[in-house]
Amino acid sequence: MKIIISNSSNEPIYEQISRQIKGMIIKGELAEGEALPSIRGLARDLQISVITTKRAYEELEKEGFIETMQGKGSFVAMQNKELMKEKKLKLIEEKLAEVVRESKVLGIKYEEVEEILKILFEE
Repeated sequence: MKIIISNSSNEPIYEQISRQIKGMIIKGELAEGEALPSIRGLARDLQISVITTKRAYEELEKEGFIETMQGKGSFVAMQNKELMKEKKLKLIEEKLAEVVRESKVLGIKYEEVEEILKILFEE
């Protein structure tokens, strides 16, 4: 599992971890029932505090993405397929909203963005 931490980001480290793991689950890169690294192991690999990784895992568990079993570890939770589709659509909406904001700032018209999307879909 590859997680990249940015020290220059305004986003707290635990949120960076949580967001990236969530993304891997939504994209299917982490399968239902798959074991996640231990809290200590992930902290060691990322060279960060155990408290930070624990908070990230707690957030993921609160949102229903992972389940933690005492003495066994944390695992990707079973996902409702319809809910998973909604989460994927929400992720796309967020990214498109960012594209729209940037397009407006740069003075790019809707038709130009639409053309870019058509080209990208055809690839």
